[in-house]
Amino acid sequence: MNRVTAVLTRRAIVSVLGGFALVAARPTAGVAQRRGAAQSSAVDENAKVENEALIGTWKLNLAKSKYTPGPAPKSGTLTYKAEGARVKRTAEGTDAEGKATKTEWMHYYDGSIFPQPGSPDFDAGTYKLVNATTVNFSRLKSGKQVQTGSIEVSNDGKTLTVTTKGVNIKGQQINNVAVYDKQ
Repeated sequence: MNRVTAVLTRRAIVSVLGGFALVAARPTAGVAQRRGAAQSSAVDENAKVENEALIGTWKLNLAKSKYTPGPAPKSGTLTYKAEGARVKRTAEGTDAEGKATKTEWMHYYDGSIFPQPGSPDFDAGTYKLVNATTVNFSRLKSGKQVQTGSIEVSNDGKTLTVTTKGVNIKGQQINNVAVYDKQ
């Protein structure tokens, strides 16, 4: 093998291996893809539909919500925005003491653990798509599960209900049902 052939062969091998590395390193595809994208499984198709229902801005309806043990926040807004194969969640509001709050993180609906900064109660979480309108979640603090719950969009797409059970940073049992209206 001459020198030119050896160099070309090495470049071809590096290119192929680089392609494999890129495919292996990318996030799980299809879980939150938008309309018109190629779909490869029923879970992918459900995720696309769920995104359409969840995407948008939701305002906390305190009259319909229940926070146990409380106290409830004074206000809250959730915004979900599609970003490629993920969903960016932004929560803004005012807590029970009147302090402004804001948290942001990405949703991956494949059940993998990812960071959820900004809450004293948890620091990581997982999301798993159940169907077109329901996602189950688990929240962790220092690697230990502390909360579980669900995010459900009503059939008419006008109401979002976030149910959370577990413990807060104070060790208190919580059982919260936060109801949001689509804006």
